[in-house]
Amino acid sequence: MSIDAIGDFLTIIRNGIARSKESVIVPYSNMRFELAKILKEEGFINSFVVIETELSKRGLKLFLRYMDGEAAIHEIKRESTPGRRKYASVHDLKPVIGGLGVSILTTSSGVMTNKKAKELKVGGEVVCTVW
Repeated sequence: MSIDAIGDFLTIIRNGIARSKESVIVPYSNMRFELAKILKEEGFINSFVVIETELSKRGLKLFLRYMDGEAAIHEIKRESTPGRRKYASVHDLKPVIGGLGVSILTTSSGVMTNKKAKELKVGGEVVCTVW
């Protein structure tokens, strides 16, 4: 049995938005930290902080972003799953919803958006799309 940590991360965000929560708490990992950093840079969340949870475990507290009562994240979708990996070369990277959204990739140069990957001319595994 495998655990999809990234899928769980995205689901916690989706559920928080569905319930109009101000913030959500997710377990800490380096990958989740990088994803949160990109979501903040792209303006999908207000901010995030690393917190200490019970039994001295770390977590991430994400402060979700709303504009006029509407969430900044309309859809956050897992693309590459543990059972079906999805890779894209630099030529296969397309804009998400006409450039309103982003794809997040893991590349040999780190975790980045499709825009940054095109700029650096690298491809990689498409983790998720957000718009």
